[in-house]
Amino acid sequence: MLFAALLFPAGFAGWAVGHYTSLGGSKSNVRTVTVAGGSSTSSTPSTTSTSATTTSSSGGGGDAAAGKALFASNGCATCHTFQPAGSTGTLGPNLDTAPTSDAKADKNMALAAFVKESIVNPDAYIAKGFNKGLMPKTFGSSIKGADLNDLVAFILSGTKS
Repeated sequence: MLFAALLFPAGFAGWAVGHYTSLGGSKSNVRTVTVAGGSSTSSTPSTTSTSATTTSSSGGGGDAAAGKALFASNGCATCHTFQPAGSTGTLGPNLDTAPTSDAKADKNMALAAFVKESIVNPDAYIAKGFNKGLMPKTFGSSIKGADLNDLVAFILSGTKS
């Protein structure tokens, strides 16, 4: 009896989430990222029709030392291996090597722009062997401006070509 009482609300919640996320159909999301004299534009399927523009004056444009503190405070080390942070997480891509090859695979996107987009819109490109939805989508609203540039600069400082 208890099982049936718990099964119904769980089933309804699953239906509601699935129904809500499918509203609006499939539209294109155009994103333009400008970094150090170049830009990259591509379209991806999305359930919204908003566009985002991120601009940086240099390859990340931030302070890598401040970015290291942000890497730690936002729990990045839990999921990512990254030697400069002393982290060995395996839930997400290895940040020592993956950003360079993944940026090339994502329409040869500029590395700084790719890293920034991967933080603010983590499902824009999914690295081989990983699944959509693993990285929190909240970083786009919780890490902004100079903090975002600092985090990008830290990741770029340790990424191997």
